[in-house]
Amino acid sequence: MLSYTLKRFALAALILVVAVTVMFLMIRAVPGNPVEIMLGPRATPELQAKLTSELALDQPMWRQLALFYGGLLRGDLGVDVFSGRSVTDIVFEQLPYTLHLIFLSIGWSAILGVAIGAYAAAHPNTLADRVVATLSVSFVAAPAFVVALLSLLLFAVYLRWFPAIGAGEGFWDVLYHLVLPAFAMGLSWVGYVARLVRASMLEVLGESHIRTARAFGLSERRIIGAYALRIAILPVVTVIGVGMGFLLSGAVFTEIVFARPGLGKLVIDSITTRNYPIVMGAVLVSTGLFVVSTALADIINAVLDPRARTEN
Repeated sequence: MLSYTLKRFALAALILVVAVTVMFLMIRAVPGNPVEIMLGPRATPELQAKLTSELALDQPMWRQLALFYGGLLRGDLGVDVFSGRSVTDIVFEQLPYTLHLIFLSIGWSAILGVAIGAYAAAHPNTLADRVVATLSVSFVAAPAFVVALLSLLLFAVYLRWFPAIGAGEGFWDVLYHLVLPAFAMGLSWVGYVARLVRASMLEVLGESHIRTARAFGLSERRIIGAYALRIAILPVVTVIGVGMGFLLSGAVFTEIVFARPGLGKLVIDSITTRNYPIVMGAVLVSTGLFVVSTALADIINAVLDPRARTEN
């Protein structure tokens, strides 16, 4: 297990380096002079030259990349061009807002999706099974930004049940402000998880150890809860790990629609102003979250199912 864990984290580190390097080169390849965009058309040539030197934009691309990784190894992500504050401080100020949104979204959708998927698998070819299948497809087909807009108009503007914008202050107020954004981001995952659990559990229920348990007279509820669900839920663990990346991208639209702070909104604002240090810091943290969550999902999967350790 230790060897498997080390191998997974080594692969995660390699993926992170490749992803950040590609993103660094893509940002630098965007047409236009970033210094002119940052400072505006009225900036003096002296001020433009000073900022160009500070950002090392007058250096070759390989030198810029080496300086970036050198600072990264020291824990220095650079300085915000406009405020002069540390990029690390700015990014980690916004990170908790995005993490709260992601964890609540994946949490409620996974719990509900596993429950209705298991129920559908335990009652195959019934009306309940068909209803779950129809709802699952409908939820999966609903884009998060459309659900966000509709839920904002219905529950915040028309019914006034929830706040329309902001992140709130204090535990209960923060949770209250998270309800609509988490609902919008997690709805499609309810359907996806439900369909995955149903298909996986139907396969498990047909295996020999389940037939043996039934032959010994164990109740169907115990068979499903103690034997079938434990195995059927393994694909969900992997999906949740991969889903962190999709939720990070979905958080961009959700944070904009609900005017919430977070990494998504920070990245969009920084790209608009070509604030390179902020963009790279936010992208690095976002990519790190995605890679680490995927690696942790693989490790948890290997703990629950030892056969996964010998797949590669």
